[in-house]
Amino acid sequence: MQIIKAVITAGSPAQRALPLQAIVDSDGTSKPVLAILLEDVTRAGIEEVAVIVPPGDEPVFRAALGPAPCKVVFIPQEGPAGYAQALLCAREFAGGKSFLHLVGDHLFVRSKGASCAGHLLQAAAEEDCSISLVQPTRENLLPRFGTIGGQPVRNRPYLYSVDKVIEKPTPTEAEQTLLVPGLRAGHYLCFFGMHVLTPTIFAYLAEVTASANGPLSLSAALNRLAREEKYLALEVPGCRRFDLGARYGVFNAQLAMALEGPDRDEVLAGLLDLVANRFALAETAAE
Repeated sequence: MQIIKAVITAGSPAQRALPLQAIVDSDGTSKPVLAILLEDVTRAGIEEVAVIVPPGDEPVFRAALGPAPCKVVFIPQEGPAGYAQALLCAREFAGGKSFLHLVGDHLFVRSKGASCAGHLLQAAAEEDCSISLVQPTRENLLPRFGTIGGQPVRNRPYLYSVDKVIEKPTPTEAEQTLLVPGLRAGHYLCFFGMHVLTPTIFAYLAEVTASANGPLSLSAALNRLAREEKYLALEVPGCRRFDLGARYGVFNAQLAMALEGPDRDEVLAGLLDLVANRFALAETAAE
């Protein structure tokens, strides 16, 4: 399986500003989140990217992005019909081929070696199937993520065969149906925001969208896919996702990026200075 196309979803009205948020990359350069994502997937081997955006926002995204490292097209998502419908907008772009998908409101950071996207694309090439990156996540964070249930693949560390997918399960629901052998108590495998998907996903996306009374997430289609064909999940130690829409999400992402770059010592010194001053003020107030 060779993947040369990627789809980035940024069509939600609530999400639209996050891919345009300026972040200082690990190379010390300030750039939009979308630019960082495009550079990351291009280094992993992607040649063409479709970005799903709100209608009318194509010029805004194009202007904010500037020169792109690969071929980029902007596809408007007509109507706030949810995540599943957003991906459906890329059906023609995918052209019947498997593709990389990532969400535009996350940043993905890896400490050493190949990028998160690079690891996922390599695994997809080896396994020749749909595969999602996952991250062990505490149960109190389940309301923010799609979550999988499954079994470890024998003799393949960090690889799992997916049996079930539930979007934002309750802790009780997760405990009953989504336990994965080998994880710490109170932890579940939640989506990372990055997937390789075969073209059959579009049939399931169309099916769940047509049968829904309201917007549906990707998870419903992935749950159907897990029942019909080989579908795996991959954990990559050292890879971390940062949801920019979460409280302090942009701050945490910026800090992680800075600590991976050439200004690491400067950033650490600044943090230590802030902490020292905070303790000094607390001691003065207590006197």
